[in-house]
Amino acid sequence: MRRNHSMVNNFLLLGFSDLPGLEGLFFSVFLTIYLLILTGNTLIIIVTLVDQTLHTPMFFFLRNLSFLEICYTSVIFPKMLENLLSEDKTISFLGCAFQMGIFLITGAAECCLLAAMAYDRYAAICHPLRYTIIMSDRVCSELVASSWLAAIPMQVGQTVVVFTSYFCDVNKINHFFCDFPAVVKLVCGNTSINEYLSLLEAVFLGVIPFALISISYVCIASTILKMPTVEGRRKALSTCSSHLTVVMFFYVTGTPLYLKPKSSHSLGTEKFLSLFYTVLSPLLNPLIYSLRNKEVRVALGKLMPHSQEANAHRKYGKNKRSCRMAVP
Repeated sequence: MRRNHSMVNNFLLLGFSDLPGLEGLFFSVFLTIYLLILTGNTLIIIVTLVDQTLHTPMFFFLRNLSFLEICYTSVIFPKMLENLLSEDKTISFLGCAFQMGIFLITGAAECCLLAAMAYDRYAAICHPLRYTIIMSDRVCSELVASSWLAAIPMQVGQTVVVFTSYFCDVNKINHFFCDFPAVVKLVCGNTSINEYLSLLEAVFLGVIPFALISISYVCIASTILKMPTVEGRRKALSTCSSHLTVVMFFYVTGTPLYLKPKSSHSLGTEKFLSLFYTVLSPLLNPLIYSLRNKEVRVALGKLMPHSQEANAHRKYGKNKRSCRMAVP
């Protein structure tokens, strides 16, 4: 049977080649989106580092989330942009393995990090008096490190299993990057091991973190309902709304493809769904946190020179009016 199989030296990323007339437009759109992703997430990192008022566990996790999103978009976008302009759409065998491995690791780490962020919100709302003890600097660092350590061994193992398999003569990947479901379709013979490992990883790195997030929010909801004032309930909800929005968007768009690698989704549907969790999620997350979080908006305002100047003019105007009113 082995003589009917062959090891490929490279893969052909078809991407959006079925729409040749739109590749130039796609390049402009995706380049703009990539620059916005880099700018937005880098600003979040800088702001949460520079502003002392944002040196809290919540923003420590947010900073790491932004770093993760920069990592996994940067392993996809440069090659995708190159392929949109070039006639040569190949990616080397090792390049494809590296791209898929880093993407899987960062995606799994993000699942675990979102669970850690949910635990942080649980500690802040359900145990406010002991919050600083529960979420100490050491605990926060250990949670972030655990997110990476949980993701790396399993996803490296998954990548090794896939790329030590035999591939059929067809080396065309109908995708814009080396995504796991698209690459597994090219593996010859029985892929039950790949599917079993994928399901195992989906449970340990997807379902379990989501279950922990759900439990955290059930406890949070129970505590909020017991609060005596409407203002207190509103304030507690506002601290969770950004994280909850990001969690729902991340899981709704990414989960369907990875629970069933050889699912009944068409290749076009897979590419469409992939755009949501590889493009829109890292693009919208900085906006969600900056627009819905007053502390981030204030910190961003401090970094903007024109904002500082405007604030100075407003203060000067108020002081001037006060002086005029004080004159008899």
